[in-house]
Amino acid sequence: MIKVSLISLGCAKNLVDSEIMVGHLHQAGMSVIPEADQADVVIVNTCSFIDSSKEESIGHILDVHQQRGMKKRRSNQKLIVAGCMSQRFSKDLSTELHEEVDAFIGLDQVTKVAPIIEDLYEKDRSANAGPLTFIEGRSTYIPDYDTPRFRLTPKHTAYIKIAEGCNHPCTFCIIPQIRGRHRSRTVESVVAEARQLVKEGVKEINLISQDTTFFGMDTWEQRPNPRTPVDSTRGTALTTLLRQLNAIEGDFWIRLLYTHPAHWSDELIRTIAECPKVARYIDIPLQHISDHMLGRMQRETSGDYIRDLIKRIRAGIPGIAIRTTFIVGFPGETTADVDELCEFIKETKFERLGVFRYSQEEGTRAAKMDEQLTKKEKEARWHRLMKLQQAIAADVSKTYVGRTIRVLVEEPGVARGEADAPDIDGRVYVPLTLPVGEFIDVKITGYEAYDLLALPAGQAPSTRKVARQAQ
Repeated sequence: MIKVSLISLGCAKNLVDSEIMVGHLHQAGMSVIPEADQADVVIVNTCSFIDSSKEESIGHILDVHQQRGMKKRRSNQKLIVAGCMSQRFSKDLSTELHEEVDAFIGLDQVTKVAPIIEDLYEKDRSANAGPLTFIEGRSTYIPDYDTPRFRLTPKHTAYIKIAEGCNHPCTFCIIPQIRGRHRSRTVESVVAEARQLVKEGVKEINLISQDTTFFGMDTWEQRPNPRTPVDSTRGTALTTLLRQLNAIEGDFWIRLLYTHPAHWSDELIRTIAECPKVARYIDIPLQHISDHMLGRMQRETSGDYIRDLIKRIRAGIPGIAIRTTFIVGFPGETTADVDELCEFIKETKFERLGVFRYSQEEGTRAAKMDEQLTKKEKEARWHRLMKLQQAIAADVSKTYVGRTIRVLVEEPGVARGEADAPDIDGRVYVPLTLPVGEFIDVKITGYEAYDLLALPAGQAPSTRKVARQAQ
């Protein structure tokens, strides 16, 4: 039996790809183990969103190669590089990692990983032949409800990828070139997968894609008259999906991640408000508020539009927690742009907020723009925004003290509230005796930084995890 070890890097969308690969490896009768040094094959599923992601991916590849060399690597042990970096840079990396890597596979080969491994062992390749490449043009693959998959998340939480690819023209982003154009699954496919997950005991379903709010809109364009509105009770749209998911029997949260502000509507706001199983939490990356910056980023929104949208969301969904991200240091960003952004953050008081330093990504239009800022300038602006948000986060946390909230226990002593997405936001520290994977009502007694405390007076958290909200 071939033993395979898989290292998954990057976002939740990449994690689903890893889960699909593991599912197909199991289906082919291969064994998946955590120890890379004991495996016949090591797969590194890479990320390539920004330069630091690429550096991390290459670091893991070199670590695996060095480790197997120190262990006097078996002559038939293989190293496969998969994922976004492989899809984007396989030609360059074939030369750069000529000796380290045996094969590069792309995003559309996640279901073909087992026969590719068998192919590697069957082919008698010379030591200097270089890695094989199994990438066939731009990605077009999208999973279905019955796609073999082995979940790598805790039993009580799961991700469902409802669509793949992206049609947005953001000048800073390389994703459309890597993952292709937007393509949605059907409502029926997603609901079938969700229903099965709930039967398995999943308490939290996280809907993900490059842009969840564009779900179904690519199919609208295929109608005889795309301008004709779709009946939300029958048509393929995010509102239809949310209502059908909400109708599934069981006690669980539905969490909406990766929404684009350009595609929000009053109907979506109303749908979330009317669906009690949809968490009062939305992830809506805004990237900036200055019209000058939004125009250069080609975000398809304006500052006034964003301000009005946030007001409508908060008015229409009482108790909503809004998570967003911003980019600082974009080419041409002025002090006035940053001042406007800071003022907007002060006024809006986002419950959850992250800030990225602009990364000059090869292949993007922004990379060729004039007025690139220095690393020092980006760093100073990042610190300015994060210092501002730290004070706001403390004020937000303070409002929870004395309240009773529902939490999902993540592990002994650690839980998450409705306003906390997995691996992104803060935690709620709870007594060690609470059952893992269950919903519990707890009273908030205090807070520390981005985390809440639901502990008796004077009792410290049993474990310390750094919240990723500030990253």
